[in-house]
Amino acid sequence: MATWSGIRKKLETEYLAESLRGHIQYYATSYSKSPDHEGRAAIRYDGKEIIKGCYWNAWVKADLFPKDEKWEKRGIEKMGYMDDVALKLGTFDQHCFYRAFEEFDNQSIDDSLTSDNLIVRIFAILDRRVGKRKLLLLQKMIENESETFQVFFSIRVKAEGIPST
Repeated sequence: MATWSGIRKKLETEYLAESLRGHIQYYATSYSKSPDHEGRAAIRYDGKEIIKGCYWNAWVKADLFPKDEKWEKRGIEKMGYMDDVALKLGTFDQHCFYRAFEEFDNQSIDDSLTSDNLIVRIFAILDRRVGKRKLLLLQKMIENESETFQVFFSIRVKAEGIPST
Protein backbone atom coordinates (compact mmCIF):
# COMPACT_ATOMS: atom_id res chain seq x y z
CA MET A 1 0.00 0.00 0.00
CA ALA A 2 1.10 3.55 -0.69
CA THR A 3 1.94 6.04 2.02
CA TRP A 4 -0.71 8.47 3.23
CA SER A 5 1.17 11.38 1.68
CA GLY A 6 1.11 9.57 -1.68
CA ILE A 7 -2.58 8.76 -1.34
CA ARG A 8 -3.41 12.33 -0.35
CA LYS A 9 -1.41 13.73 -3.25
CA LYS A 10 -3.29 11.51 -5.72
CA LEU A 11 -6.67 12.39 -4.21
CA GLU A 12 -6.02 16.14 -4.08
CA THR A 13 -4.17 16.60 -7.37
CA GLU A 14 -4.60 13.70 -9.76
CA TYR A 15 -8.23 12.81 -9.00
CA LEU A 16 -9.84 15.92 -7.52
CA ALA A 17 -11.96 18.06 -9.86
CA GLU A 18 -10.24 21.28 -10.87
CA SER A 19 -13.10 23.35 -9.42
CA LEU A 20 -12.46 21.85 -5.96
CA ARG A 21 -8.68 22.13 -5.81
CA GLY A 22 -7.66 24.19 -2.83
CA HIS A 23 -11.10 23.70 -1.26
CA ILE A 24 -11.12 19.96 -0.45
CA GLN A 25 -8.47 18.48 1.83
CA TYR A 26 -8.16 14.87 2.89
CA TYR A 27 -6.71 14.21 6.31
CA ALA A 28 -5.53 11.04 8.01
CA THR A 29 -3.15 10.49 10.87
CA SER A 30 -1.92 7.81 13.24
CA TYR A 31 -1.10 8.67 16.82
CA SER A 32 2.28 7.25 17.77
CA LYS A 33 1.46 7.18 21.49
CA SER A 34 -1.83 5.36 20.90
CA PRO A 35 -1.98 1.57 21.19
CA ASP A 36 -1.45 0.06 17.73
CA HIS A 37 -0.91 3.62 16.39
CA GLU A 38 -4.62 4.13 15.76
CA GLY A 39 -5.79 7.51 14.56
CA ARG A 40 -8.38 9.55 12.77
CA ALA A 41 -9.42 10.72 9.33
CA ALA A 42 -11.47 13.56 7.85
CA ILE A 43 -12.48 15.31 4.67
CA ARG A 44 -12.41 19.09 4.92
CA TYR A 45 -14.11 21.66 2.75
CA ASP A 46 -12.62 25.15 3.06
CA GLY A 47 -11.10 24.15 6.40
CA LYS A 48 -14.31 22.75 7.91
CA GLU A 49 -14.45 19.01 8.58
CA ILE A 50 -17.47 17.68 6.72
CA ILE A 51 -16.89 14.10 7.86
CA LYS A 52 -14.50 13.07 10.59
CA GLY A 53 -13.87 9.82 12.31
CA CYS A 54 -11.69 8.25 14.93
CA TYR A 55 -10.86 4.65 15.75
CA TRP A 56 -11.96 5.08 19.35
CA ASN A 57 -15.46 6.24 18.30
CA ALA A 58 -16.19 2.70 17.11
CA TRP A 59 -16.02 1.44 20.67
CA VAL A 60 -17.73 4.37 22.34
CA LYS A 61 -20.60 4.54 19.82
CA ALA A 62 -20.98 0.90 18.77
CA ASP A 63 -24.30 0.52 20.53
CA LEU A 64 -25.73 3.45 18.52
CA PHE A 65 -25.63 1.38 15.32
CA PRO A 66 -29.00 -0.05 14.38
CA LYS A 67 -29.00 -3.80 14.98
CA ASP A 68 -30.13 -5.22 11.65
CA GLU A 69 -28.98 -7.73 9.04
CA LYS A 70 -26.09 -5.43 8.16
CA TRP A 71 -24.75 -5.51 11.73
CA GLU A 72 -22.38 -8.39 11.01
CA LYS A 73 -21.44 -6.87 7.66
CA ARG A 74 -20.52 -3.58 9.33
CA GLY A 75 -17.71 -5.30 11.17
CA ILE A 76 -17.39 -2.88 14.06
CA GLU A 77 -14.00 -4.31 15.01
CA LYS A 78 -12.68 -3.85 11.47
CA MET A 79 -14.75 -0.77 10.65
CA GLY A 80 -14.95 -2.06 7.11
CA TYR A 81 -18.55 -1.26 6.26
CA MET A 82 -18.94 2.43 5.61
CA ASP A 83 -22.48 3.68 5.34
CA ASP A 84 -24.18 6.92 6.33
CA VAL A 85 -24.60 5.79 9.95
CA ALA A 86 -20.87 5.05 10.29
CA LEU A 87 -19.91 8.41 8.77
CA LYS A 88 -22.35 10.40 10.89
CA LEU A 89 -21.18 8.68 14.07
CA GLY A 90 -17.54 9.08 13.07
CA THR A 91 -16.82 5.38 13.56
CA PHE A 92 -14.07 5.19 10.98
CA ASP A 93 -10.37 5.91 11.01
CA GLN A 94 -7.39 6.34 8.72
CA HIS A 95 -7.40 2.63 7.81
CA CYS A 96 -10.90 3.05 6.36
CA PHE A 97 -9.55 5.81 4.12
CA TYR A 98 -6.68 3.56 3.02
CA ARG A 99 -9.05 0.69 2.15
CA ALA A 100 -11.48 3.03 0.41
CA PHE A 101 -8.69 4.57 -1.63
CA GLU A 102 -7.38 1.16 -2.63
CA GLU A 103 -10.84 0.20 -3.91
CA PHE A 104 -11.33 3.59 -5.61
CA ASP A 105 -7.89 3.58 -7.24
CA ASN A 106 -8.33 0.06 -8.67
CA GLN A 107 -11.73 0.30 -10.36
CA SER A 108 -13.60 2.43 -12.86
CA ILE A 109 -15.24 5.68 -11.86
CA ASP A 110 -18.67 4.17 -12.58
CA ASP A 111 -17.95 1.27 -10.22
CA SER A 112 -16.78 3.75 -7.58
CA LEU A 113 -19.97 5.79 -7.91
CA THR A 114 -22.03 2.67 -7.12
CA SER A 115 -19.76 1.21 -4.43
CA ASP A 116 -21.23 -0.07 -1.16
CA ASN A 117 -18.49 1.90 0.63
CA LEU A 118 -19.71 5.46 1.08
CA ILE A 119 -16.18 6.85 1.36
CA VAL A 120 -15.39 5.40 -2.10
CA ARG A 121 -18.53 7.05 -3.47
CA ILE A 122 -17.50 10.39 -1.92
CA PHE A 123 -14.04 10.11 -3.49
CA ALA A 124 -15.79 9.42 -6.81
CA ILE A 125 -18.25 12.34 -6.73
CA LEU A 126 -15.34 14.72 -6.13
CA ASP A 127 -13.34 13.15 -8.98
CA ARG A 128 -12.46 15.10 -12.13
CA ARG A 129 -13.67 12.18 -14.29
CA VAL A 130 -17.25 12.91 -13.23
CA GLY A 131 -18.23 15.67 -15.61
CA LYS A 132 -21.16 18.06 -15.74
CA ARG A 133 -23.31 15.70 -17.83
CA LYS A 134 -22.84 12.90 -15.31
CA LEU A 135 -23.59 15.28 -12.44
CA LEU A 136 -26.81 16.36 -14.16
CA LEU A 137 -27.82 12.69 -14.55
CA LEU A 138 -27.01 11.98 -10.91
CA GLN A 139 -28.91 15.09 -9.81
CA LYS A 140 -32.16 13.44 -10.89
CA MET A 141 -31.56 10.58 -8.43
CA ILE A 142 -29.91 12.44 -5.57
CA GLU A 143 -32.94 12.32 -3.25
CA ASN A 144 -32.43 8.55 -3.00
CA GLU A 145 -28.87 9.01 -1.74
CA SER A 146 -27.66 9.20 1.84
CA GLU A 147 -27.55 12.57 3.56
CA THR A 148 -23.75 12.58 3.73
CA PHE A 149 -23.41 11.81 0.03
CA GLN A 150 -25.89 14.61 -0.76
CA VAL A 151 -23.68 17.08 1.14
CA PHE A 152 -20.66 16.19 -1.00
CA PHE A 153 -22.77 16.14 -4.15
CA SER A 154 -24.02 19.67 -3.44
CA ILE A 155 -20.45 20.86 -2.81
CA ARG A 156 -19.43 19.48 -6.20
CA VAL A 157 -22.47 20.83 -8.06
CA LYS A 158 -21.97 24.28 -6.54
CA ALA A 159 -18.27 24.26 -7.48
CA GLU A 160 -19.20 23.39 -11.07
CA GLY A 161 -21.80 26.18 -11.23
CA ILE A 162 -24.69 23.80 -11.83
CA PRO A 163 -27.99 25.15 -10.48
CA SER A 164 -29.50 22.94 -7.79
CA THR A 165 -32.97 21.58 -8.36
